[in-house]
This record gives sequence, structure tokens and C-alpha cells, in this order.
Amino acid sequence: MSNIVDPLVGQIAARIHTERERRRWTLAQLADASGVSRAMINRIERGESSPTAVVLGKLSAAFQLSVSSLLALAEGATDDSGNATAGVRRQADAAEWRDPATGYRRRQITGPHFPAEIAEIRLPPGARVPYPAAAFAFIRQVVWVLDGRLTFHEGDTVHELDAGDTIERGEPTACVFANNSAAECRYAVILTRDDRP
Repeated sequence: MSNIVDPLVGQIAARIHTERERRRWTLAQLADASGVSRAMINRIERGESSPTAVVLGKLSAAFQLSVSSLLALAEGATDDSGNATAGVRRQADAAEWRDPATGYRRRQITGPHFPAEIAEIRLPPGARVPYPAAAFAFIRQVVWVLDGRLTFHEGDTVHELDAGDTIERGEPTACVFANNSAAECRYAVILTRDDRP
């Protein structure tokens, strides 16, 4: 029996299971591809554990999906017939995912079939969220700081970004989103798929 009450977490669990089944991967194969333990993947798929941002990054990399894509697909912006919906999306109706490890909050702005993926992230003071380079394969990405200060580690390079600053990501590199300040940092991630890794 699931102890997860957040409906988005249940949708993420179902999406991870669906993506694994689409590829006809066993739990062991996904564990090998992602670096996430088989036991953890099993608990996530059964709705017994809420994945952290780091785990989502590793799983999305294994699927060659962005974290935004994985969450947008889990959110499932479709009508009763299963067709993609367009038009107004009210903030009050938007699902927000919270990382249980850091308190990082992520809200999808665009639906799963819009050509660019846009997400709003709220990073609490002291939070640090790393992603492997593979999470950015086949992706072109811009990070736009809306409020606060973001310390962005791109490989060995560290960028200090203030409100209004942007950074366009280049080649896939391991990165860390960190908030070393005493106030929340709010930023947008805008990404599109690329033909090459």
C-alpha cells in the first residue's frame, strides 16, 4: 500500500514505470543505466518513496529525457481523449513537485507537447542540487535567475548569477544548482531538444 499522498509523486512513479516498460528494461537494466539502486527504483515505482532531484536527474538521463520532460509527462496535460491541451494554465491548478531532500520546488510552466520546456524552480537557502552530465544530453538549456542569487557550478567553472542574469548551457557537463544565500532563489529553466548529445 502506498504511503505517498502527493498525486504528482504518484504520477512520477507511474511515468518512471511506463518509461522503463516502453524500453523493455528490467529494474536491473535501469539501475545499471542510471546508477540508482534497483531497490530504490522499485520503491519509487511502487509509490513507497519520493524520488529526490538527484535521483530524478539520474533516471531522466538513463531515459535520455530531461527532468522537465519527465515531470511534464508525469503531469500529463491532456484532455479526456488523451490529446495534448493548449491554452490557459492557471497557477492555482499547476502541479508543483518538491524534492524531499532539499525542499527544492519545481513547477512546469509548459505542457509535455509544447516545443520548448519551461520550468520555474524555487531553491531554498542552503540547498544544493547536483545533476550528472548525462541529464543534459540532447538538450539546449538557458537558466534565467528571476529572484535572489544562484551559484551555478558547470563542471569546474562556478558562475554567480543575480536576478536578471542568464546562462546558456553548452556541451553536457555535470552541474550543481546551489543557493548559498540566506534568501530563496527563484529561476526559470528553458530548454529544447537537440539533435546531438
